[in-house]
Amino acid sequence: MEKRCVVVIGAGPSGAIAAALLKRNGHDVLVLERQQFPRFSIGESLLSHCLDFVEEAGMLDAVMAAGFQRKNGAAFAWGDRYSAFDFGDGFTPGKPTTFQVQRADFDKLLADEASRQGVEIRYQEAIIAASFTGPQPELRVRRADGSEYGVQASFVLDASGYGRVLPRLLDLEAPSNFPLRQAVFTHIEDRIDSPDFDREKILISVHPRLRDVWFWLIPFSGGRCSLGVVGSAERFEGRPADLEACLREFVAETPSLANVLANAVWDTPVRTIGGYAANVKSLHGQGFALLGNAAEFLDPVFSSGVTIAMRSASMAAGLLNRQLKGESVDWQADFATPLKRGVDAFRAYVEGWYSGAFQDVIFHQGGSEDIRRMICSILAGYAWDETNPFVKEPVRRLRMVAEYCAHEAAGAGEELPV
Repeated sequence: MEKRCVVVIGAGPSGAIAAALLKRNGHDVLVLERQQFPRFSIGESLLSHCLDFVEEAGMLDAVMAAGFQRKNGAAFAWGDRYSAFDFGDGFTPGKPTTFQVQRADFDKLLADEASRQGVEIRYQEAIIAASFTGPQPELRVRRADGSEYGVQASFVLDASGYGRVLPRLLDLEAPSNFPLRQAVFTHIEDRIDSPDFDREKILISVHPRLRDVWFWLIPFSGGRCSLGVVGSAERFEGRPADLEACLREFVAETPSLANVLANAVWDTPVRTIGGYAANVKSLHGQGFALLGNAAEFLDPVFSSGVTIAMRSASMAAGLLNRQLKGESVDWQADFATPLKRGVDAFRAYVEGWYSGAFQDVIFHQGGSEDIRRMICSILAGYAWDETNPFVKEPVRRLRMVAEYCAHEAAGAGEELPV
């Protein structure tokens, strides 16, 4: 039985960040990754708050030098309506820009940086069993050649993302309260020649008739984009079974997006993922904690997944460092509860997006610049800043401003969105 101090399951962003932070504090860390890097992953549009954790882990210089597409905000389009938010105009002090990345390259860069700092990463090794009933956690690991071995650790961090290793093995999975949704997506050579298109922003487009159907368009460096459509399962009923034909049909129904992509070359197989919203019974237990998507995934609409993952990695690494140095820590009070407050803020705006209330706010013309700045900070990832009223009371504040926008639109003689 191999003995290590900390085992991290998964070498994605949260795993690489957590491992590097622990190593920088002098701890022995082993990362076990089921796949071989580089590998494809969805979630390419980073929020500004992500770079705070990249910097904390000593990886910012490498990311800055990698040539990724700079991102300074988010843009939203619905018919002839357009609304843009610049992260530098936010309420919360923070980084004004971030990047849009092809995750295969970005994730490998972070993992390589963790390795450079002394973290041991073993690829193509899968966790097949886990026991937390003894004095120390024990994991059973299977190599690519089929051989197996055991590892005993003082603590395990599960950063396995959609793999959700410990939730599956320890029966921690819980149903999500989000409706089942599906995403169909690809990468394209975009050939965008519109002078009005801003490559430094993610473009979120709303279907002209189906307000719960939306598209992401994420520009990369080198003239490429990530393109995807998201909707409930019933929105895909009657659509072409061929995924590319399905995605093309949705785009064709949305003139504002179709015009932007008029010259695009569709050169990559189209993929789909469905039923991705997930939850767990607990974010921690005796000898383990869950990070990022291994714990909970909401929805891709505001690109919050990597931010939540990195935030959880930073929080867990700091708490575990104290625990390993002999301090008494409270994982519920100091990890699960504060992490959940930010996740719940994101959740309020995701739910508001699909109900239409948050769309009404985003597309409202005029209104308070202070409110826009507060919302902008949430879109930049700063969903844990409780000095921001739209973080501290997200549901009440969103309802209040949505009602105001509807009232003002009605008073101005505009037709209210249905």
